Amino acid sequence: MSSLDVSRGVCALVAGLQHWLENAFFTVRIVDAQSPRERDGIERGNRRVLLATEIGHATHRDILINLVDGAPSLVPAANGLPARVAFGLEDMGFAFALIAELARPAAVPAVGDNASTRLMTLAGRVARSDATVLIQGDTGTGKEGMARFLHAQSGRTAHDFIAVNCAALPETMMEAMLFGHRKGSFTGAANASEGLFLAADGGTLFLDEIAELPLSLQAKLLRALQEGEVLPVGATHPVPVNVRIIAACNRNLAAEVAAGRFREDLYWRLNVMPLELRPLAERAGDVTAIAAAMLLRHQDMAKDAFVWPTVAALEKLTAHVWPGNARELGNVLQRALVLRDGDRIEPADLHITGAPQLRVVQRQVLETAEPIRLRDVAHNSKLEAVRAALRETDGHRAAAARKLGISERTLRYRLAEMRELAAA
Repeated sequence: MSSLDVSRGVCALVAGLQHWLENAFFTVRIVDAQSPRERDGIERGNRRVLLATEIGHATHRDILINLVDGAPSLVPAANGLPARVAFGLEDMGFAFALIAELARPAAVPAVGDNASTRLMTLAGRVARSDATVLIQGDTGTGKEGMARFLHAQSGRTAHDFIAVNCAALPETMMEAMLFGHRKGSFTGAANASEGLFLAADGGTLFLDEIAELPLSLQAKLLRALQEGEVLPVGATHPVPVNVRIIAACNRNLAAEVAAGRFREDLYWRLNVMPLELRPLAERAGDVTAIAAAMLLRHQDMAKDAFVWPTVAALEKLTAHVWPGNARELGNVLQRALVLRDGDRIEPADLHITGAPQLRVVQRQVLETAEPIRLRDVAHNSKLEAVRAALRETDGHRAAAARKLGISERTLRYRLAEMRELAAA
C-alpha cells in the first residue's frame, strides 16, 4: 500500500476521508500538521493532506483542502505551491476520490471499492515473488494496469516491462517476434533480432490475450517457461533468459483447455498465481475512483478550470452496468467534457448508449430451383449462432465470444462477414 499522512485537523473536519483513502489502497497515518517529516519522505513520494489554514506547514507535494459553500474547485500544484481542493458537503464524495488520485503513485491502479483493495493487497504480495501470474477478466477491466502494478512492486523495476498483445502479432511472425531470429533464417531476415523475451531479460514480459497463441507456439512457450531459455529461429543453441511472465486472457482459460484450444500443461505452468478481475458493474466503488482518475487525465488544467461532475451525474455513472467496463466509462466522460453545456458535467451530458447491436437485414428468399449446398447451410447456421449469442449478451462481444467458444478475433471476422451480407 501507499502511505499518506493526514492531519488531525483534516480528520476532524471531514471524518469520512480516512475511510475512503483506506478503501483506495492507502495506509493512512494521522499526524499533527507541524510534526517533523521523515527525512526521506519527499524522496519516497510521501505526501500530506492538510487544511488550507495549515499551508504554513505544507510542501509543494502536499494537498490542501477547504470546505466551501460555493462551487467546488481544484487548483493543481504549481509554482512551488501545493494542490488545493475546495468543496462543499454535497461534492464531498467526488472530492475524496480526487484527493486519492492526486496522491496515488503512477503505477497503482485507481480503486475505491473494498473488494478491489483486498485484491490489490493480494497482488502486492504476489508481486514480491517471481511466480508466473495469470490475470483473467473481461476486456476493459484493467488487466494491463494490474500487470504494470505487479512489475512496479517487484524486484525487477530496474529492468523493462514489455507488453505484447498476442492477438495483434502476425501469425507467421509470432515465433520470431517472441523468441528472436538469426540473420538469414527466413526470407526477409536481413538482420538478426533478439525477440521480446530477450528484450525483457531481467524484467517482466506481459503476454496479453494468451489464448490467441496457436498450439504449435504454445509448446515453445512452455519450454521457455520450464527451462528458462529460448531458441531463436535459425539458431542451433538455446539462449538463457531471466524473465517473469505475466499472462492475461479475457476468456476462461480452463474452458479453452477443455475445448482443446489451449495446452493443459501450459495452463498449469501459467496458473501459478491466478488473479481474477471482476467486471466494473460488480465494483461500484471503483466507478467514482476511475472517473476521478480519467477526468484528471483528460483535462489540461493549465488552460482551463477542472470540470467537476454533479452528484446526480455520479449517481447515473454508478447505476450503469458498463458492459465495456473502464473503456466505456472513459469514452462517456470524454464525450461529456466535449459536449457539456455548463460548467459542470450534468446527467444530460452523459451520453450512455447500450452495447452496439448488429442490424440484421432479412434477405429476400428467391423462388428458384437453385440447389441448397450443405456447406452453405452450415455457414448460415454459424452466423445465426453469432446473432443469437450477441442478443443473449446484449451485444457484449467478449461475452458472446466466450459463449460461442471462439476468440474475439474470430468473432470480428464473423461480424465483418455479416455486415457484408447485410450491405449486399
